[in-house]
Amino acid sequence: MDLLSVLFNQQKRRIGVIVPSIVISERHSDSTVITEHPVGFGAAINDHAYNRPAELVMELGFAGAGSLVDFFDTSQYEIAGQELSIGTNPKEIYQQLLDLQNTFEYFDVTTGKRQYKNMLIRSLNVTTDAATENVLMITLAMQQINITNTQTVTETPVEDMAQGQNTAGVANTGVKNPLTVNPNNMLRAFVDSVTGAIKTGVSELKGVMER
Repeated sequence: MDLLSVLFNQQKRRIGVIVPSIVISERHSDSTVITEHPVGFGAAINDHAYNRPAELVMELGFAGAGSLVDFFDTSQYEIAGQELSIGTNPKEIYQQLLDLQNTFEYFDVTTGKRQYKNMLIRSLNVTTDAATENVLMITLAMQQINITNTQTVTETPVEDMAQGQNTAGVANTGVKNPLTVNPNNMLRAFVDSVTGAIKTGVSELKGVMER
């Protein structure tokens, strides 16, 4: 593959709306979690599995902004606060990526192998040395997020319910102190109630017979 083809393919990579000058490496990661439960004897059993969010690590390079003319370095001067240069300098690109991370707004990523949706930057690492002083060499670790839809449900006021105490939603009514019940007392109360009912029945039966 010739140099022009390589440069053209590099332009297909995007992080949101940011296009890197060069992509040194891409590491794609997809994993599945398989739950395990121990049993009394034998191997652990597996009864559930789910996919973890996709992860992507990209090592990128951004070229420095150039002078407007070759015979004089115009990037050292400013007009109305703007540098006289072509393109965005590494400092500005770095700030754009930091803003993208700090806003927590998900974005799309285009790589050479795959298109990602709903990505967030998990970590951002920049290396600067003598060879990369005027360019931006950065490693981005990104993770896909799972989005769910929520809705708000309005409940009918308790006072408008026919049986509000039974159909109302769960409410915090404070701390409850449980009482310890003596089984002997429960049995005695049961016997007393049965004895009372028998006595009442016998008395009513005697009254009917005396009539």
